Amino acid sequence: MTDQLDMLDNMVSQGLADSARRTPEGIRKLIASVRQAPIFPGVTDDDAEMLAREIEERIGVSMGLGATVDANDFEPWLERIRPEIESGSDPWYYWSRYKKLLFKKKFPQDVIYGTDQVTDTILGRLGNPREKRSWDRKGMVVGHVQSGKTANYTGLVCKAADAGYRLIIVIAGIHSNLRNQTQGRIDEGFIGRDTGRLAQMGTREKPKLIGVAEFDDRFTPVSLTNTIKDFNKTTATSNTSQIASYAVPVVLVIKKNTHTLRNLTEWLREHSANHSSEMVDQPMLLIDDEADNASINVKYGKNEVSRINGQIRELLGLFRRSCYVGYTATPFANIFIDPEQDEAMEAEDLFPRDFIIGLDAPNNYFGPRKVFLDGMPDEEEPLYLRNIIDNEDVLPIRHKIDDDLVSVPPSMIEALRAFLVARTIRDLRGQREQHASMLVNASRFTRMQGLIRNRLQEALDTIRVSIRVNASLGERGIRDPEIAALRNIWAAEFYEAWPDWSEIQAQMLSSIGAAKVVEVNSRVNDLDYSAAGERGLTVIAVGGFSLSRGLTLEGLTVSYFLRNSMMYDTLMQMGRWFGYRGNYEDLCRIWMPPQAIGWYAHIAEATEELHEELRRMQRDKATPLQFGLAVRSHPSSLLVTARNKLGSGEKHVKVGLSNGYVETHKLINAPAVLESNRSAARAFASALREDGHDLIDDKRENGGFLLRDVDVSRIDDFLLRFRNARESIGTTIEPLRRYINQRVNDELDKWDVFFASVKDNEANRDILGWPIGPARRSIGVENLKDGILSVSGSRARVASRGVEKISVAPHDVASAEADFMTSHGLKNSSKTNFPDHIYRGVRKKPLLVLFLLSVKLPDKTEHRERYEELLPKEPVVAFGISFPHSSRPDEKVEYVMNTTMLRELFGEEDQDEDLEMVDV
Repeated sequence: MTDQLDMLDNMVSQGLADSARRTPEGIRKLIASVRQAPIFPGVTDDDAEMLAREIEERIGVSMGLGATVDANDFEPWLERIRPEIESGSDPWYYWSRYKKLLFKKKFPQDVIYGTDQVTDTILGRLGNPREKRSWDRKGMVVGHVQSGKTANYTGLVCKAADAGYRLIIVIAGIHSNLRNQTQGRIDEGFIGRDTGRLAQMGTREKPKLIGVAEFDDRFTPVSLTNTIKDFNKTTATSNTSQIASYAVPVVLVIKKNTHTLRNLTEWLREHSANHSSEMVDQPMLLIDDEADNASINVKYGKNEVSRINGQIRELLGLFRRSCYVGYTATPFANIFIDPEQDEAMEAEDLFPRDFIIGLDAPNNYFGPRKVFLDGMPDEEEPLYLRNIIDNEDVLPIRHKIDDDLVSVPPSMIEALRAFLVARTIRDLRGQREQHASMLVNASRFTRMQGLIRNRLQEALDTIRVSIRVNASLGERGIRDPEIAALRNIWAAEFYEAWPDWSEIQAQMLSSIGAAKVVEVNSRVNDLDYSAAGERGLTVIAVGGFSLSRGLTLEGLTVSYFLRNSMMYDTLMQMGRWFGYRGNYEDLCRIWMPPQAIGWYAHIAEATEELHEELRRMQRDKATPLQFGLAVRSHPSSLLVTARNKLGSGEKHVKVGLSNGYVETHKLINAPAVLESNRSAARAFASALREDGHDLIDDKRENGGFLLRDVDVSRIDDFLLRFRNARESIGTTIEPLRRYINQRVNDELDKWDVFFASVKDNEANRDILGWPIGPARRSIGVENLKDGILSVSGSRARVASRGVEKISVAPHDVASAEADFMTSHGLKNSSKTNFPDHIYRGVRKKPLLVLFLLSVKLPDKTEHRERYEELLPKEPVVAFGISFPHSSRPDEKVEYVMNTTMLRELFGEEDQDEDLEMVDV
């Protein structure tokens, strides 16, 4: 049956090459026409309609071409040699095979064409492999977490081989399971052989053709690694006779650790010594996946470099012609930030001095914006996110390695039930052959991960027994508490996805009968999707750091994430839930603590801003160095800088506030401090009244009152009196005032001031002397215990969405929105959630937003009475500032942080116990 549907899909997809047919009606007419053939007896009307919807969704997917920032000395070469490549007997041989594979795997047509164009752009920035003089090139490709970076660099590998590169090295993360997974992708997309099976059977059997080799199995590349084993000198030496001829490309997929890199470098030296200079004369491409992890230079003060950074540089140094391309999803990676002085940045040996390319994700990408920004309205419950607020008594975030675990938080069992119901709905939608996974990342200790696995297995077994015994009883089966709990989850989460519970209950035994809980860490890895038969796996994967970088969980539907790291790269890479969720995106759910939700939302916005910055710099013909400096001086770099500089004593971080937004998302929860800040706000309001400003109806904007052309001296007086929490680093008062005072006579002399006010709650006239209605905001319980009011809730922002649009001229708003839609390939403005930073980019004057906040605890807070007494009884004062572009963006202000403060704010480096040791 599956074969018939696949054949029908392929035939219809080919017929849709005529764009005139690519309408809902055209798709269905074509399916009906093709179905008349006698080779489709098993395809029902329901099957045909499901296929029509899948094709409809697929052809609606598009992908932008991203942005490219080149160095000043860039010289195009690809178009010059293209005729030479295309006049050969097998033009673009490796890419042609890979392109066919993408079509077979049902990649959307426009995404395949987009990948073709983007990989051409990247290839054209590498060194010309046909150029005999010495050269070296270094670049970076900035993508998105789980968005298809591996597919992109596999395409680049294919094209590089077609262009003339004969040695290609892929460094694939620091874990064996990730290296093995990447090797499998290269096997399928470039080599065309199952290298693991080939290594096991040797020459006894004919090798199994996979992936691209099913289209053409000539010119098979030589692989010195396989899916079972990393680089090994003995294995490599036995293949030397094949390598010496260089008739075909040689490829290695290696793990990023010092042992492997040392062995490879030594072997290459030995090979070079034994065979003249043949090896080092070959053009070499090195792709560094997760380039921000372990590759960067993190030593300070003694001109030292981290060991892996040095080994990568040493490896590149063996070749007369080499190209380094780092792939990363975290543009805040410290590769941009580490150099102590701006002028030292360009001298960094792995700094992408030649090019930086930003990849656009296809529009069906289930990414940070969709989860943490678009999916999180200010007042309503987020679409995909659920809070973990019941863990502290049984599994606190800061637990110890030898803690016991008698039970797991009720929310974890709730997430498990949601996953089992979602799996069943996916089966009812015809996705029985597809994998379905649940992620549980709740501890950095392998011992605790094992205990969590055991507790979840017990819960799964209990649910399965109830389903086996009582699910067939129909309505009477709901008397079983476990089935009743599953039905409650369905009613709360998935009623709209599948309105008939009776069908779910009847299907559930078949859907979850083979479900299993597995561990994934350095101690054990039971995750093996290749072991599945006709039915896809249903698996709950429990792990820590091993689940946090690069590893793809197939069909990930439900995630349970109990971590609170504030580091950008760590958090975003832990986001395994990002990716593509064809026909089950509406079933995806993510459980995490409110504070972590807030950090993700913040990081999503900051990362999006940097992709926009790449687009702007492409338009302005800026250089990679200028982009690196922009990343380094972004206000959010304060958080990035902290992690690798804890040991450096007092740290001075220069930050540019041009085109920046800062707000007091954390406040000191001490009555005297809160009253002092209210007093500062009252004095501010009083001074504005003296200047002739007043809150009258014609000053009302959506969400409050706007006062224009306020003198900067009033802003400075308010900031001087405001007592900031050191935990709110971006609003540290001294650097803010210093930045403003440097521009007091020109750019920042006149301000717009917005008093945020909830119209239905204007009952606090006595606080500021004006009828300001406080907004309600939820407060994070964990910080409350430490004497800090920390905004939690949907976006962990004090400001509501759209606040930076306030006071911007309507024509500038229209221009900013039009530019955003054009650069993202969007067509319907009414369905677009525009990010605030686009309005900041066209702002002419700075904007100070003053908030009165009535704070509350999150719904369903455990031990509510314990925390209620810690909440302030009166509204508290907070502020935000939106700075316009400065005519002097290179002038920065300095923030000073000492080691003790950094440790208190961010904790120790979030390294897991399950980090693998160096292989021997």
